[in-house]
Amino acid sequence: MIGRREFGAAGLSALAIAATGASAFAQGGSKKPKGSAQHAEPSDLLRSCAEACSDCQRECDSCSTHCAHLLHEGKQEHMKTLATCQDCADVCAAASHIVARGGPFAAQICGACAEVCDGCAEACEKFPDDEHMKKCAEECRKCEKACRDMVKHVGHGLHGDDRK
Repeated sequence: MIGRREFGAAGLSALAIAATGASAFAQGGSKKPKGSAQHAEPSDLLRSCAEACSDCQRECDSCSTHCAHLLHEGKQEHMKTLATCQDCADVCAAASHIVARGGPFAAQICGACAEVCDGCAEACEKFPDDEHMKKCAEECRKCEKACRDMVKHVGHGLHGDDRK
């Protein structure tokens, strides 16, 4: 059985290895020569995607609370949006964490996040006169785009393709 001291040492070692890998991943592994074409580096794309996911998560959590209040008022048509906003918030939170650290499944979670955000936006867009739901749909569309852009630009460079 592993003792607390050994467990702590193993945890610190794993943290150091993860930090080293994340640092190397974020730096892109190579320097571009001066004068080369300007485009967003993977670390910039990862950062903006993680931020969009985090923003969407907070908006979906807020919208799910709004939907709960509407349900309490007897507006049963908000049951689906309550559930979609809760699911979207959870997926966006996971995507934000994984993408922020450049995790090996960042492309996969962002692909899923884009699909979930699309579904949540569609559900909220069914209530165009509700400002809260309109804002949630807009945030979902921003997150969907950020995730799709991230996957398109750096998805193949992430570690998910290394598994066999």
